[in-house]
Amino acid sequence: MSTLALAHDTSAVLGRHLQRLRHAPAITVMTSTMPVVFLLFFGYVFGSALAMPGTEYRAFLVPGLLVATAANGIMNGMFAAAQDSHRGVMDRFRTLPMSRASVPLGQAFADLLTTAAGLVPLLLVGYAMGWRIEGTPAQALGAFGLLLLFRFASTCVGMFLGIVSRSEEAAGQLGGATFMLPLLSNAYIPTTNLPSWLRTVAEWNPISAVTTAVRDLFGNAPIPEGAAWPVTHPVAGSVLWCGLLIAAFLPLAVHRYGKRG
Repeated sequence: MSTLALAHDTSAVLGRHLQRLRHAPAITVMTSTMPVVFLLFFGYVFGSALAMPGTEYRAFLVPGLLVATAANGIMNGMFAAAQDSHRGVMDRFRTLPMSRASVPLGQAFADLLTTAAGLVPLLLVGYAMGWRIEGTPAQALGAFGLLLLFRFASTCVGMFLGIVSRSEEAAGQLGGATFMLPLLSNAYIPTTNLPSWLRTVAEWNPISAVTTAVRDLFGNAPIPEGAAWPVTHPVAGSVLWCGLLIAAFLPLAVHRYGKRG
């Protein structure tokens, strides 16, 4: 199948997912408001309790929440793929003369568009709380590009897990467990004072590399010294992590979708 045909089929699936969200506005509202709730909670409740002053912690926190929101692509991708898989939608798609890759790609690109729009409220509230972009415009664009790349990679992971899940309930339970991933990173707190074994786990978490890269590009926090390689080389580490996740899970998602019957 030609690239043009793949693009046409992908855009059709993308439009279907956007229409789906249009008829389920509660999902969009929850996706946009939950990061803001976390920002207000962590920023005002925990900010004064940490060693760093409240304003500085909020500047430290906003990039972490942006990356945690991007990592939620695992959960969202899992839910959407599990629903389509277990309600027969994917089986109907398989009967159509369309590219197998267009179904996962259409879902991933639709999620990417809604995520980009959903980050706006978090950025505005963060700005009102004192967070600022201290880097150059080019660095800021690089940070936003990295966030969207990580969201795409996370969605690829979620789509594969959703397709292979045994039921929608199982996908929901596993998706809820992914809430722990940002907690095992430097998204909310520095890893410096963690026990050595836990610090190693946190620093090799892809979320830590992306968070450090976004903080550095925004000019919000310096790169920590003495950390694991992905954290001390955050941009390269983030791109490498994203490339590995996409290269591994996108083909797996396409393959498993093609085998469903």
